[in-house]
Amino acid sequence: MLPGGKPDTGETAVQTAVREVREELSVHLEAAALRPLGVFRAAAANEPGFDVESTVFEHPPVPVSQPAAEIEELRWQPLDEPYPADLAPLLAEHVLPVLSGNRPPR
Repeated sequence: MLPGGKPDTGETAVQTAVREVREELSVHLEAAALRPLGVFRAAAANEPGFDVESTVFEHPPVPVSQPAAEIEELRWQPLDEPYPADLAPLLAEHVLPVLSGNRPPR
């Protein structure tokens, strides 16, 4: 699963991404460094029968030492290795294929 959440009133997708990453990972992202990967829809990982739609961004690497609010675990997923079965559908079906070059951004 990726850090994320719903936008606050009047908040842009970029502002939401910066805020959610700060709240959930205690990391400050530079808004100007965010690059849109696309808007994706997939089955919600923890809510059977529901979908999630997400605007996903890429950002240059930043150090992350430990999870903060709402995040249980941090894990790096090499793009050239098989995906574990417990990955969220949004990651496995959309985000990682785009990042690995196996699918164009949208």
